[in-house]
Parts: sequence; C-alpha cells; structure tokens
Amino acid sequence: MQNLKINPQRLWDSLMETAQIGGTPKGGIKRLTLTDEDRRVRDWFKAECEALGCTVTVDEVGNMFAVRPGRRADLAPIAMGSHLDTQPTGGKFDGVLGVLGALEAMRTMHDMGYETNAPVEIVNWANEEGSRFAPAMLASGVYAGVFTPEFAYSREDRQGLKYGDELERIGYRGTEKAGAHKFGAMFELHIEQGPILENEGKMIGVVQGVQGMRWYEVTVAGQDAHTGATPMYLRRNALLGAARVIDRIDAIAHEHAPNAVGTVGLIENRPNSRNVIPGEVFFCVDLRHPDDAVLDVMEAKLRRALDEILTPLKLTFEEKRIWHSPAVRFAPDLIDCVRIGTERAGFESRDMVSGAGHDAAYVARVAPTTMIFVPCAGGISHNEAESTSFEECAAGAQVLLEAVLEYDRRLG
Repeated sequence: MQNLKINPQRLWDSLMETAQIGGTPKGGIKRLTLTDEDRRVRDWFKAECEALGCTVTVDEVGNMFAVRPGRRADLAPIAMGSHLDTQPTGGKFDGVLGVLGALEAMRTMHDMGYETNAPVEIVNWANEEGSRFAPAMLASGVYAGVFTPEFAYSREDRQGLKYGDELERIGYRGTEKAGAHKFGAMFELHIEQGPILENEGKMIGVVQGVQGMRWYEVTVAGQDAHTGATPMYLRRNALLGAARVIDRIDAIAHEHAPNAVGTVGLIENRPNSRNVIPGEVFFCVDLRHPDDAVLDVMEAKLRRALDEILTPLKLTFEEKRIWHSPAVRFAPDLIDCVRIGTERAGFESRDMVSGAGHDAAYVARVAPTTMIFVPCAGGISHNEAESTSFEECAAGAQVLLEAVLEYDRRLG
C-alpha cells in the first residue's frame, strides 16, 4: 500500500475558506439548512469534487453524493462524510470537518493517482443540525427509512417556510430517491463535542456507537395566585414542583453514573410575573445512556418522580415522550479499520461512545458505519468559540484516509 499523506495546510485553508460562507463577527458560522448560505457552500463543495473527477448527485431530500470510481464497479462505494449546515451560532468544525476532511482524503488519492478497489465517495447530509427544520438528522433519517420524504417536505421553520419549498428554492431537490444510493460502508469524522479526549491528552476517539436518547415534554399545572395574599399552606406552586422534579432528574442521572446524563434545558414559567405564584410550568427532559435497558429504568424513575413529587403538592401534570433514538453499536470491522488507521498514523486513541446524535446513527441502520473523533478545546461545541487545532484537524483527516484505505484493501 502506498504511504499516502494528506496536506494539512490545504485542509486548514479549506476550513477557513468555507467558514466565510455565513461567517459571524465572533468567528463562528451561521449557515442554516437550505438558506442562501447553504446553497453557496453546496455549490463550492460540488465544484471542488467535480474538479477531482467525481460525479456529484443529489437525492430528493437534498443529500449530496460525490463519487470517485474504483477498479471494481461491482463493489458498493465506501462513503466518508458529515454535514455542512450549522447552528445559528455554530463553530467552524462541527460537521464541516467531516466533509472537508473527506474532501482532503479524496484530494490526496487524486494527487497520487491512487486507485481504490471500490468507488469512494463523500456525502454531505442535509439538515443534520435541525436548528431550522426539526427534527435533527432529518435527511439521513429519510435515507435510512426512519422518516418519509413527505414528512421532511412538510417540516416548517419558525417563519412558516417548508423544507420542501426551500429545497426547491435553492436548487437542491434532486431526482434520486432517498436511500437508492447504496454504499458498502461509511466513516464519519467529527469533533468530539465534549471534553474527554482533551482531558486525557488523546488525539483520536475510536467511536463504538451512539448512546440512546429520549426527549420528554412535561406540563405541571397548579394555581396562579397573589404572592402576598396567598398563605404558604394553601399554595399550588407549579414552579416549586417543577424545580423539585428537575433536581430529581439530575439525581437519576447520577444514580446511573458514569455514562448516564439527564438534563432540563428548556423551561417556560407561566404567567412569569414577579408577584404571581406560578400556575403552570412547561419543561423538556433529555435522558441519554449507551444502554437502552438503563434508559428504560431511568424513564421509569422519571415517571415515578413526577407522581411522588407533584401529587403531594396538589399539582397535576401531563408527560409524553416525544423522541426516542435507540442506542447504536457501530460495525466491529470498521472500528478495527479505525484502530489500524490510528496506529499507522502514529496517534494515541481511546474507545468512546458518542454523547451527541450524528447522521452515522441513522446510517448504521442500513449500512456498516463508524465514527472517528478528534478533540475540541474545552469540549465546547454548538458555539462560535468552538475550536479544533490545525494539528487535530490534520490527524483526523489522516486517520480517516488510513481507515478507508484499510477497509478497501480488505475488499481485495
């Protein structure tokens, strides 16, 4: 096998160039799905891939596929990729590194005239973030058969604009059926979005899978009343009940340490007046764990806590689970390719489970899949301050290339 080395400076220059498309004053990126900025970065990506001799196609929900032929047309392509859309105050690397790292790997093969056994391709998954059109990972979900194209088209942003209409407007509603573009394996490079690699001084995370995630909506109802005229023993304070439940959610996560997490990140207090006892509180619960059986236990504890805490306070409640993403275990043979690729590239690694959702989680339902993580400073992501170094970006792209070449070698 040839000793192929990526060009770190070219990768970094591409990251910085595309960061100007939707760039923010604080150094981040605002490039929401299906906006004009998304169209511009898609056009850039398409042109760069075609310059390498790739054939670029787009499916009906906006996923982009750039394919470089291999020696054997009978083999399904080996895919690399992630997403180019960002959060409203996103960073330069979340998702983008996975696409541009794949582009750099492809450029390296092209420069060296290296011919793979299987075709190799880069994928730009549409609407991974879900920040404009919910839910997240929408288009990879359609690809994997989790959602229908019609469901995707019907999603509306806060201005009432529909996904399908905006896809047409920017010119990226393709003719290929979602899921028709098959591949034999997919590798997704991504920043960790957490602090573990940096804390342990490891360069590469060999990702074993994605933890299970469940979201719930809870409404607690009491009685809004005057704060001065209503004695404590006659109050039905919805915020008090919600606060105690939120504290219990934190305790439930600690009871299943070290892998469980439990969070309330959205809360609405009504009527939200300084001299009115809160009569209603709405909040969302996010529970995550790598084992679905443990999540079942955590869910049962949450529901028991709602009754045990709120009923004695003379409060009523409604609770519903609104999203469930089962835990995902990645393909062992692809994980092994990442291990070998990491060793060849000369980096230290550690096994880990992804705490965040990624397109790879849905793709794993229909094709062998795995992920490669690199550190991000302070574990900060979904933030304009998100930072991954020149060396870390280069390491991730090199390991990605090595892993893909190892997988391809095994195809003979």
